[in-house]
Amino acid sequence: MNTAPLDFASPPLLLSIQSHVACGHVGNAAAVFPLQRLGIEPLAVNTVQFSNHTGHGAFTGQVFGADHIRDVLDGLRARGMLVRCRAVLSGYLGDAAIGEVILGAVREIRAARGALAEDFIYCCDPVIGDVGRGVFVRPGIAEFQRDHAVPAADVITPNQFEFEQIVGRPLDSTGDAVALARLLGPRVVVITSLRTPDVAEGTLRTLCVAGPHAWKIDTPLLDVDPLPNGMGDVFSAVFMGLLLQGARYPKALSHAVRVLYALVSKTPPGSRDLPLVAEQNEIVWPSEDFEPEALPA
Repeated sequence: MNTAPLDFASPPLLLSIQSHVACGHVGNAAAVFPLQRLGIEPLAVNTVQFSNHTGHGAFTGQVFGADHIRDVLDGLRARGMLVRCRAVLSGYLGDAAIGEVILGAVREIRAARGALAEDFIYCCDPVIGDVGRGVFVRPGIAEFQRDHAVPAADVITPNQFEFEQIVGRPLDSTGDAVALARLLGPRVVVITSLRTPDVAEGTLRTLCVAGPHAWKIDTPLLDVDPLPNGMGDVFSAVFMGLLLQGARYPKALSHAVRVLYALVSKTPPGSRDLPLVAEQNEIVWPSEDFEPEALPA
């Protein structure tokens, strides 16, 4: 076996461990292309391989076991690729045991990077469920995300439903969300689809909390039914892509919100998939303009 390091150019490397579908845009099928358009080199490891996402109805394929994920990581390790990763992005887990493999890889990369570990980012998109659908992951996964993945992460990107599952109660307000976010382990908490009582009718809020700092962005609530799948996957990928290119948190937040809003607004009526390819320029040069507002410390 040739174990020489692969000759990648200068783009930052990101290990993305998520689901994958042949048709549609969720998981790695939603995250990889935006990362590439933003100048990031993703190493995609798939936790499942399905024909299509559930938004299209029936599907075929299989959930990969932890041994399969471990084998793929072994191959990357043999070629010196894991230690070169500046970030790990995890999303939908088909099985809680896969989560343990991911956290093992995160610990390994941090240890191997030594002094560079402070520049390493583990972003956990704790996929658990959503309003209207409830919890849609297998038993044990929500608990793993809450008790193990979230405390180990540097950045988490839950929607409001998932954040409430993590903290164990409904949110009363944006200020309540900020206070709870500061009690969690991650240094950065981004909450999407926030609609607490203080958010104006017809508005959707995205909140970013980083230590003593916090920012919000309010956007009009788009009248899209059905909503396309994979929105959170695209958001997390774009947010991470901006961070790895050196953007500060408010800039990364603004860009991710602008990209997602533009893509959702341009989704063809009735489609369950974001127009990632047709509207790919929106990933780099989003046409919408939403600026973050700093919240009081």
